[in-house]
Amino acid sequence: MAVNKIFGVKVNQFFIILSGIVILISAFLIYYFILRSIYGRFDVDDVIPNQTVIEDFLFGKSPEVAILYSKYTENTLPVGSTWLNDNLSTWKKFLDNLNIKYDVISDQTIENSQHFKYKLIVLPGTKSISNEEALQLKKYLEDGGSIFATGGIGSYSDDGKWRGWEYLNQVFGIQFSYELKPNEFSKIHTVCGSLPITANIPTGFPLKVATWDRPMAVEVLDPRTTQVSFWYNYRLDDGLVREEIKKSAGIAFGNYGKGRFMWMGFELNSIIGVQEDYIYFERLFNNSIKWLLYSPIAYVRDWPTGYEAAAVIIPVLSDSIANINNLLPVLRDEGLPATFFVDPLTAEMNKSVIKNISNYGEVGALVDIGFMNSINDKKNKLNNYNLQLEKISKAKSVLENIVSKSVTGLLPLYGLFDNSTLNAVVNADYKYVLTDSLTDRSVPKTIIRGDKRIVTMTKTARDDYEVIRDFGLTLPGFQFYTYQEDLDRTLFEGGMYIFKVHTDYQCKSENIGVLRDIIKELKRKRFWITTASEIQKWYEKRDYIEIRSDRRGKTRVAVKVSNPGVDNINNLVIDIDLNDFANNVTIGSELIGTKPASVKHSNGSQMVYLFIDDLKPGESRQYYLDYDQVN
Repeated sequence: MAVNKIFGVKVNQFFIILSGIVILISAFLIYYFILRSIYGRFDVDDVIPNQTVIEDFLFGKSPEVAILYSKYTENTLPVGSTWLNDNLSTWKKFLDNLNIKYDVISDQTIENSQHFKYKLIVLPGTKSISNEEALQLKKYLEDGGSIFATGGIGSYSDDGKWRGWEYLNQVFGIQFSYELKPNEFSKIHTVCGSLPITANIPTGFPLKVATWDRPMAVEVLDPRTTQVSFWYNYRLDDGLVREEIKKSAGIAFGNYGKGRFMWMGFELNSIIGVQEDYIYFERLFNNSIKWLLYSPIAYVRDWPTGYEAAAVIIPVLSDSIANINNLLPVLRDEGLPATFFVDPLTAEMNKSVIKNISNYGEVGALVDIGFMNSINDKKNKLNNYNLQLEKISKAKSVLENIVSKSVTGLLPLYGLFDNSTLNAVVNADYKYVLTDSLTDRSVPKTIIRGDKRIVTMTKTARDDYEVIRDFGLTLPGFQFYTYQEDLDRTLFEGGMYIFKVHTDYQCKSENIGVLRDIIKELKRKRFWITTASEIQKWYEKRDYIEIRSDRRGKTRVAVKVSNPGVDNINNLVIDIDLNDFANNVTIGSELIGTKPASVKHSNGSQMVYLFIDDLKPGESRQYYLDYDQVN
């Protein structure tokens, strides 16, 4: 009996110890998998609290951003000036909107090397810095810090003496070009597309910037620096387009050592205009902060993967309609479609021609909906809604009877439209309007009318009426160079090049060779050359996409993609800047049953391309991207 009792006790202790070990291991595994599901791949060091984590828990997280209040700069201002304080207040407001904590630091904080604990230092209008300050900021960048600067940083010494633009050149890789004169109250500042910094901002959007602070234009000299925008206005300013764009950068970003910088040639307080200007500038600001703090940025490009810009060839059948036959062999040889516009009366008189050209692309309606009465009368005298609806409905019916295809595009004869036009084209079942009116972008714009949408495409380049008729450029070489300037500007913006030609000018036999050369140039420079209706279909779906990205751990990025539209979306490609050099990127989903997606990534790079198909109306999906950091 004693043996059994002793034996029994030993057996019970063994099972108790074994059970405890099993429970402990199970708890550890559960904890591990919970952490893995939330943070993705991680090292043990990442989950063990260190001194910084404990201090943050007990006393609150220390600010990662610092704003410099430069007394050296304040001393250069007129007595009683509130300029620096006003700038500082605006920066605080923008950072508060992002729920970012910050400290306001002094020149001495930087001179005494007490700024290295911050991830980002803001230099608002910091014109004057000491030699020691300049050196410490360089070391900070070399060590991996980020700087957001505006204006002529470091152009004066701490005692107010002119130092020049050397600091801009050395650190930011840019060269001073000129200051904008305050004789114009404001200046248009065009923003380029297809960059993480300009994500979700329309390509070619013209920010309105006040000139009272004498904004700066620079030229980017160093390949480590990227130009984001330009001051040159090709519609109003003189000079060679390509050269003037190059010399008129107003925003640039890049790397110095291990660090990053963002530079703007104007102050935040200088943005003026309507609500849209402020909305898009805030997006630009938020993207910049995200990039400087190494947060992920996800966006849909303006054009399908592999293309840098888009182009549409728009032949208008005006006088000398027979000249359209000079263009058709060019389109056939190049294997490209065009979007032809013709008025219904001309179409009825030339039915065989219209039927023939419909085999080379699509046909749109050219309709007279009114015009400007005189040069002195600045108000557009467009027809009322009922008359516009009657005219464009009739044009659609006439053309569809001739070509036996759907007609979805409208070009107003005099290039102008108004709200009545938009309502009329929606009710007449058109899908897009092409216009000569100057709008706020170089990409299409989707306008909602009730439960319907209409896409507007604005004039983005000079046509043959301007180049040949108005400028008198009859030599093919001059014609080609002028078109090429606009083509290169559109490519730089990442916008859409509308190449509008007429049968009585560019389609003449002596000029048709230039058109062929432009097409070859578009192909060589990776333009997506297509019809206006294909552009409309692309943008109709693209504009429905909503994307959100955020970091969930050191090496995990969550991306949520939603389709609030009414159509299935296929072949969707989302660009994701991880803001971290990555290897071995894998994709997972938050919920079991989420439709799979695929990714494309080159080891060692920051960009990931997410490919999604069959995103149904009203559907949202969340994916996790896990990766290994590159040491």
